[in-house]
Amino acid sequence: MKFSVVIPLFNKARFVRGAVASALDQSLSPLEVIVVDDGSTDGGLALLTAWETDPRLRLVRQANRGVSAARNLGIALAQGDWIAFLDADDQWHPAFLATLAQAHRHCPQADLLATGFRWTQDRQVPLAPWAVPAKRGPIEVIDDLRRRWLRHSPLCTSSVAVRAARLRTMSPCFYEGESYGEDLDLWFRLADQAPVAAVDGAYTTVRGGVAGALSLGARRRMPPFLVRMREQALAGALPAQHRASALWFVGQAQTTLAREALAEGQRREALGWLTQASRGWRLRRWWVTLALALFMPSPVADRWQRWRMRGAGNLERNAG
Repeated sequence: MKFSVVIPLFNKARFVRGAVASALDQSLSPLEVIVVDDGSTDGGLALLTAWETDPRLRLVRQANRGVSAARNLGIALAQGDWIAFLDADDQWHPAFLATLAQAHRHCPQADLLATGFRWTQDRQVPLAPWAVPAKRGPIEVIDDLRRRWLRHSPLCTSSVAVRAARLRTMSPCFYEGESYGEDLDLWFRLADQAPVAAVDGAYTTVRGGVAGALSLGARRRMPPFLVRMREQALAGALPAQHRASALWFVGQAQTTLAREALAEGQRREALGWLTQASRGWRLRRWWVTLALALFMPSPVADRWQRWRMRGAGNLERNAG
């Protein structure tokens, strides 16, 4: 398998060398590592000169157009059969690409390969090596990524690789101008066409809370990718076997928005989101949230929601 690695870079000078080193030092060597600088102002690209003699490293600059545009440019330039994505402040375990190759052998029809990941607040540069399970768990073949996502997210943007031929049939790959959910949008569209092969085990480390990282800046507003998902499901534009799951997924997201509103004492807004929730009455969370909105005092609802959010590992922690 020939892997192209795409690393979008915007003002992550402190971390980018660790990301690039983790991509170049794979036990299964990548064909190329493409760093797309998206108009950085902190000189991060210049710090990669230590690898200038490595023919696998390609450095590209563009005017600031956003992370989706940077990833799309990397896809257009990639020469490999598979394209893996790594954010500039994240790192891979040395066995990451080899593990994806194992997933491909297990499920050759999959267009999206993935491993698990771990979160860290560690600012160490580079990150200290970390151990993965000595005995890898079974490779999971996922036919319904939306339902699987809300049980426990099996992947993140820095822990996937996509078949290049499939990516080039997507128009667009990453929606430009969107900074929340543009990656989830692509993973779900890919999963509508072919199964996902996911390996249990944290072969990627994702840094949380890094200055300049994408976040949920648009809370309490339906992200564009969810609006599209709902419209496509209702219009019959999604494969028949995934339409109900898509509406169910949107309903879960709208219920989460209701809970966020409730945690801030906005009962009327919370009830509005519950009213809009697609097939909400079929969801246990919807009924619990409705009861909270109608009967629980705001301070109690706030504490309860914050407690729930500390353990969240689904849509919110893996968007953007």
